[in-house]
Formats: sequence, structure tokens, C-alpha cells
Amino acid sequence: MGGLISAAQWESFDEVGYLRLGKVMEEGELERLRGRIDDIMLGKAGLDFSRLLMQLDSETGRYEDAGVRARRHKGSTLSYRKIQDVEFDPMFLAFLQRPVFREICERTHGAGTAIAAFRAMFMNKPAGKGTFLPWHQDRWSFLDRDPVLTLWTALDPATKANGCVQMIPGSHKRGVINPSHGSGFLTAEQAAEFCSAEKVEFLEVEAGESVLMHNYLLHASDVNRTESPRRAFSVCYMDARTKASNGERFSVVFGEGAMVLQAS
Repeated sequence: MGGLISAAQWESFDEVGYLRLGKVMEEGELERLRGRIDDIMLGKAGLDFSRLLMQLDSETGRYEDAGVRARRHKGSTLSYRKIQDVEFDPMFLAFLQRPVFREICERTHGAGTAIAAFRAMFMNKPAGKGTFLPWHQDRWSFLDRDPVLTLWTALDPATKANGCVQMIPGSHKRGVINPSHGSGFLTAEQAAEFCSAEKVEFLEVEAGESVLMHNYLLHASDVNRTESPRRAFSVCYMDARTKASNGERFSVVFGEGAMVLQAS
């Protein structure tokens, strides 16, 4: 497999730590995914909510005030901040198993390597709300190896006004900056050193666009100051042999044992 992403694009990704893939879906599919995630938030999807890790948005905009995450539906509202493990929904599984995403995984992990999805999740900044996400790298000390690939897809336009992703191009080359933090967040001193205003790039994208990001790329996001939601879908792809410290393994999406779900 190959050819969907050029050598020049890979060279750019290796240099700056991210790659804009452009629009990866037509308007009809985009509308279906928006409708599907709204149905999930409102409890209309007919899913087993015990499989989904759900978190309500912060009322203050502060990261530490975001709702408690739990595997249950937390009420019919469009004010969820995060819904994780959405690969158990047939529509989102079909999206994350696209050929271009498989090609990306094969280039990184090798053809024939089984690939798992870690934190396949809907991310939301509700209209006029949203939670500030401090500077961090995407890594988790409870995994036995660090994943390096995340695909982020905008379901709504992402702008400075509604809290688009902010990043520091090339910062992935530094490796792990704060190994003492279990989830890769920087200290205030590290953020001041590595994330000064002149280094920041705002990742403004259109609805339906996907961006490939290296997990070590420093990034953050602000609150939503507009009257419309800023919804997105993110999935971290990793070697399916990866396991958590408690022995847990994760949903295989490419290769031997890959998930297959039928739409209800």
C-alpha cells in the first residue's frame, strides 16, 4: 500500500511534526457524523454507554474543573467535553479505518503490523464555553511504549475564536519534555520556555479536514468564544502490542483481529 501521501508530505511531517491532509470527507458524511455525535450526547444513539468514557465540559473553562470521566451517559446535553472509545460506534469505526489512515500507520509501524486505536474520541468545545487545555504532549506513562501518531479531524470549522488547536512546529524533535508528568503536561516554567507567543501557530481548519500530528508535538487550545460549537474527532493509532500497566490491551482497527461492526 502507498501513494496517498507523497514523499514530500512525509518530509514536511518529519520536519514540523504535523501534516494537513485536507478534506477527507464529503458534506453528506460530515453531516451524518455531526448528527451521530449529537445523538450520542443526547442519549438517542442506542449504544452501550458502559463502553464509552464520557466527560462533561467545565463550567469555569478551567481544565481542572472539567467533569469527572465515567463509563455512563451523564444526561441529555450538548455540553460534553469528551466522549472516548467511540470506535464502538459503527459510523466512527468506519471513518477511522479509511485507507489513508491505514497507509499512515503502515509507513510508521510497517506493513502487516496490527494497529490499535487508543483514545478514539469526540472532543467538543460547546458554544460560548469550552475548557482551556494547557500545553502538553500526548503521552501516557501507564502504556508500555509511547504512541506517536494522532489523527485530528474537524467536524466544525476550527478558528482562533472558537478555540482551535495551538501548536509549536518542530517541538516533537525535543522528545519527551516532562517525563515526570504521567500525561505529558508541561510545568509553567517549561511552557514559558518552549511555548512563547512568537513560536505559536494556530491550526485553523475547515470542517471535514484532517490533520496528522506527532504525539510529541506541543499543543494546547483555548475556550470557545463563539455562538457555535467546535466539535472534532481524534484518534491515536499505535502498535496493537501496546498494553497498559494493568495488562489492558486496546481495540485493533487494522490488521489481524481488526474490529468489524455493522450499523444498526
